[in-house]
Amino acid sequence: MNNLIKRNSSSANFTQKSRTPIISKSSVALTLIGVALFTLSGCATTQKSLTPQQCQSSNWQEVGYADGINGRSGDYFGHYANSCASAGAPMPNRIQWEQGRQLGLKKYCTELNAYKRGREGYDWQPVCPLEGIEKLEEAYAQGRYYHIRQRDLDHLRSPYPFGYGLGRYGGYGYRPFGYGW
Repeated sequence: MNNLIKRNSSSANFTQKSRTPIISKSSVALTLIGVALFTLSGCATTQKSLTPQQCQSSNWQEVGYADGINGRSGDYFGHYANSCASAGAPMPNRIQWEQGRQLGLKKYCTELNAYKRGREGYDWQPVCPLEGIEKLEEAYAQGRYYHIRQRDLDHLRSPYPFGYGLGRYGGYGYRPFGYGW
């Protein structure tokens, strides 16, 4: 009987101990700070807003040139206009930006660049003038074909070419020639 009372008293101590929180306030605070920092760092990397100084002192012709080389369309200027407006800065110079973009497009709209973009697996942006577009599309298609063929050969040379493990496609199975079957 005395043994029963001891067992009950120890279980009472156990229930009192289980009522105390397992997570301390400091660990909750650290977790919340970590989540906040992670969230804020995600915003910092995905949103490129301009400062008022950048809006005012940028060489918009150089910015347009860089956008032209990357194949950005004329609609991309709206990104800069919205960003400067939200910063309370003066509007960027669209004429200078467009002049620079046109110079950049002269380098973007070449057969060699179209082939390189296809071979490296990038998309081709439809920003080039219509004259000579067939040659550009043909060069891009040849580069893209090479890229897909090379990717498939690399996959076949792997130790498990036909899906005997998780691959770079995120699941089991092999998708030949860029198709989803």
